[in-house]
Amino acid sequence: MGGLEKLLETVGQPFADVRELMAGYGALSPEVRAERIARALELLEAPAPEAPSPGRAVRVAEVLDEDAETSSAPFSSAELDATLESRRLDLGAQAPKKLAPLGLKTYRDLLFYYPKRYEDRRALPHFGALREQESATVVGTITGRKATKSRSGMVVTRAFLEDAHGGRLTAVWFNQPWLEKSLFPGQRVIVTGKVKRRGRLVELSVAHFEIDDDSESLSAGRIVGVYAATQGLSQAYVRRAVHRLLGALGVIPDHLPRSVVERFGLLPLDAALREVHFPTSEEGLAAALRRLKFDEFLFLELRVLLNRDTTLLGKRFTVKRSDLERFAASLPFALTGAQRRVLDEILGDMAAPKQMARLLQGDVGSGKTAVAAAAIYVAVQNGYQAALMAPTEILARQHYLNLIQYLYPLGVECDLFIGSAGSRERREARERLSASQTDLAVGTHALIQEGVTFRNLGLAVIDEEHRFGVEQRRRLLSGNPDVLVMSATPIPRSLALTYYGDLELSVIDELPPGRKGVQTRLVSDARRRDVYRFAWSEIKKGRQVYLVTPLIEESEAEVMSEIVSATKMFEDLQALMPEACRLGLLHGKMTGPEKDEVMERFRRHEFDLLVSTTVIEVGVDIPNASVMIIENAERFGLSQLHQLRGRVGRGEHESFCILVAGDRSKRTQHRLSVIEKHTDGFVIAEKDLELRGPGELKGTRQSGMPDLVLGDLSKDTELIERSRELAKKMLAADPKLEAPWATRLREELKRRSRAVAFREII
Repeated sequence: MGGLEKLLETVGQPFADVRELMAGYGALSPEVRAERIARALELLEAPAPEAPSPGRAVRVAEVLDEDAETSSAPFSSAELDATLESRRLDLGAQAPKKLAPLGLKTYRDLLFYYPKRYEDRRALPHFGALREQESATVVGTITGRKATKSRSGMVVTRAFLEDAHGGRLTAVWFNQPWLEKSLFPGQRVIVTGKVKRRGRLVELSVAHFEIDDDSESLSAGRIVGVYAATQGLSQAYVRRAVHRLLGALGVIPDHLPRSVVERFGLLPLDAALREVHFPTSEEGLAAALRRLKFDEFLFLELRVLLNRDTTLLGKRFTVKRSDLERFAASLPFALTGAQRRVLDEILGDMAAPKQMARLLQGDVGSGKTAVAAAAIYVAVQNGYQAALMAPTEILARQHYLNLIQYLYPLGVECDLFIGSAGSRERREARERLSASQTDLAVGTHALIQEGVTFRNLGLAVIDEEHRFGVEQRRRLLSGNPDVLVMSATPIPRSLALTYYGDLELSVIDELPPGRKGVQTRLVSDARRRDVYRFAWSEIKKGRQVYLVTPLIEESEAEVMSEIVSATKMFEDLQALMPEACRLGLLHGKMTGPEKDEVMERFRRHEFDLLVSTTVIEVGVDIPNASVMIIENAERFGLSQLHQLRGRVGRGEHESFCILVAGDRSKRTQHRLSVIEKHTDGFVIAEKDLELRGPGELKGTRQSGMPDLVLGDLSKDTELIERSRELAKKMLAADPKLEAPWATRLREELKRRSRAVAFREII
């Protein structure tokens, strides 16, 4: 293998087209190698191109460049963007009309329309080998067909099939009366379904079927791709169209430089596209999918990284060991290993001239605020001001109290900026800030209101940034301070590298020693009275209880009628709980100040039990709350349930989280058992991603993240990391992808990016 490639590098110098065709030969399956050698021999035997200038080798461009026609192919890759209606390559008069419902308007659309799944039809069983109740795919010729009506009015269509060995089978369809007009004697069909045997009679209840009107043997005797198709459009038609297109194309130009393809062990694009449509082996298909997924992730990473100006200069801080030692000595606890590691990553960014843009992720109680405090202290010691912006007043106040505890003993002057402060208080805080008497401003969006002026903002910390609009963040970040984004919502690494791809990632994956775990129990709604009896027993001990419900009122559709709403539950509890139990109500229709007032009263222990929707989800710290009851837990995502559980277990008392499930199905029980078994938010987030998909996590679809066609965020983390590493190296070498090596890459990126807009932090 290596010998052939070495030979081509030496004696093959004049034959650049052949060398390009044989690139990556060692990684190909034997079948693809044989095909490549045959095509290489055709190229070598083809007439030489007309009168090349003396001493000039045949250029790669003659085979690969999108601007160059290829003499060996009737249809060149430069024409892939032609519409199917142009009939540049004839796929049949009806092709534009038939393929349009699939969203296929150009030849390129067709080329990149991958199968949704694959069936191994290399050796389909004969009818006599089928076993009772097995699911099977078989091929046979229709000898007759009949449609009958059952007593209940259901139409049953039967087709009588014969296989190549003379075996007989009846294929059965239920309630598809139109099929009688589509099935004819002599047709070859491929059917998949469950087998029933009645003596010597074999029946198959059809789940999927294809009419194999395929003279090119693309639908049987091989691994076959199954495409998403509309009714009336046969699989064989789509396969034939793709096969004709691939047959007409010469070598498909690769947008990745050959050095990259080889370094990452990837198939060349040409081989990958041919293999993904018409696999020659399982290994070949796996290699093709790996290459095409890699491309998806690479262009996604390039898009998010280009969305941020990576050359933007921020502030450059001097990090002194003496400052860090002084900060660590003032803490009432020692930093964990994970806190020290992420602090090193943050300080490394702050010491560099480029603007820091980093996401600090950590589970509830992992100590993100202490790490942020250390970064703030370094900024202040360098003569800069710092800001921390939180989405709600109660969170801003909580951060303010924590940061004063960490930083005031070190001489850092802090001010709180919130809308509910008195006018005189706000005016005085603004004056201190603009006069540089305030080192650290903590607040809500009040930090970016008119009249709030920083003299020298060097570091901006944004907590739960997805709760702020783009314009709000931009106003805080004018002047290019270094940016640290904090999130207590665990996000799977794969999603963080894509959804938050414009930020570098730091993860605190270790809880401080001594933090009590929360006992989690999953119970059915039939045991609801026992749950509230237990809650009252905790209240009598002086503890407080959260009760979270998924809806605000009973006005949603009837299917939601059994879902318990906050308002209805509040009324029910007034009757159910003893009179001595003081109840509070918090829901999403309240204004911000109203919510803050309710939470503040709960913190002061004016309520024993707080009925709430998920507005208490993030960040609120009430150490005396020891029980979290979540009604209709099946209505919440796993990460959301974990966040809610994190509201308790913050003090010295033993704490409990009780999930009350209205739906008792096995699927629901399996999903909710993840919360019962696991306490690591990142493990739970990964499971949530597997079960629900990326679109429902963090609202990524609403944020403009493109749907991945082949890539799977729950399984392809290694590919994502490697593609991100390559994207960063490419942009470091050429920030705007303007070099000759990046020409095709840039064009492909433009094509893939046209309809995509991304979330933006900076």
